[in-house]
Amino acid sequence: MKIYQVDAFSSQVFAGNAAAVIILDDWLNDEVMQKIAMENNLSETSFSKKIDDNNYEIRWFSPVKEVQFCGYGTLATSFIIFKENPQLTRIIFKVKGLGNFYIRKGHDDRIIMDLPIQPPTLVETIPEDLKNSLNQDFSAVSVYANDQAYIVVYPDPESVLAEQPNFQLIKNLGGKRVAITALNNFKNDDFNHIDIISRYFTPSMGIDEDPVTGSLHTSLIPLWQPMIDKKVIAAYQASKRGGILYCELLENNRIEITGHCKLYLEGKIYI
Repeated sequence: MKIYQVDAFSSQVFAGNAAAVIILDDWLNDEVMQKIAMENNLSETSFSKKIDDNNYEIRWFSPVKEVQFCGYGTLATSFIIFKENPQLTRIIFKVKGLGNFYIRKGHDDRIIMDLPIQPPTLVETIPEDLKNSLNQDFSAVSVYANDQAYIVVYPDPESVLAEQPNFQLIKNLGGKRVAITALNNFKNDDFNHIDIISRYFTPSMGIDEDPVTGSLHTSLIPLWQPMIDKKVIAAYQASKRGGILYCELLENNRIEITGHCKLYLEGKIYI
């Protein structure tokens, strides 16, 4: 069985988020897919089944469980499908519970994903474990949430970069992950084109900090868009590997998220 490893949301290896990609003719047993993901020990392993030339199903597994939505795994899988089928310029993923993901090739080797948004709502009662898991004065921040995560809006990007969370307390939040985010006010060459900065803590998924997360930005961009007077928002996820996502809100509760990919590895699995 052929397997690829792709660095998603990066134009170079050893950055962005590393995703394994496996394209199938027929679905494997769920237990086998979970074991493959555990063996890979990456944030996600994406499995995709071809329906016809332009339509695919897709599923994603972390090292510990299947997840409902993975943006960078979708980007990496799209990259492999386009690589193996150079005549294609557009594909559609059929996603259980979320509908269709529309993918197309862009200029400069970018891949553009048209995805549903997951807007968060303001949290009135903040869990104590969330407060205690972060080194932040919660009287100075706002907290939002959706089914995927708590999103904590920090006062400045320096606080986001300096955060050292307590991952054990985050595990106590009923499976919810924790994102921290701030508007970018850095005035230097490394960050002057970036609009927002974030980090994403995901210990319940088997990875303490996810390097770059497309699904998270389907929540962050609806939150930040009213405060940023730009059509396309440049978002930087500030993990050790780091990655940039270009995001544009669309009509009908959709968003376009654009990024690069770089192939790191291709090989075979023997099971």
